[in-house]
Amino acid sequence: MIGYRELRLKLTPQRIAILDYLKDNIEHPSADDIYKAVSLKYPTMSFATVYNTLEALRKKGGVTELTIDATKKRFDPNTKPHHHLICIECRRIVDIDVTYDLTLSGEKKSGFDIVGNHIEFYGICPECKDHHHNPKKEN
Repeated sequence: MIGYRELRLKLTPQRIAILDYLKDNIEHPSADDIYKAVSLKYPTMSFATVYNTLEALRKKGGVTELTIDATKKRFDPNTKPHHHLICIECRRIVDIDVTYDLTLSGEKKSGFDIVGNHIEFYGICPECKDHHHNPKKEN
């Protein structure tokens, strides 16, 4: 994630708490996840503050909005190009830091100028796989 100064946001204590929560966070949290965590320290903070901060961060390149979970928007503070592995059971998302050389021929690009790509791999994570094999086991 980009540093505080580079973001050029007005830094309130609530925004700093949100930025601190996102720093090095690999869980790809939703706005609701962030709100629940940060409101423990700032109980008067509104959900709108979290959402508006995330929108400001997204517009300034501080987070990437993920739309790979149809049930909710998730946010990724890792803005470097990378791909994702997604559990089809629990919706856990894991970063994959591998570069794939993907090129499209002129006719396949349909006139587009390609600026990047993102690959999503789907599977069942170890915890869900273990739960399927041992259904009586508590999580």
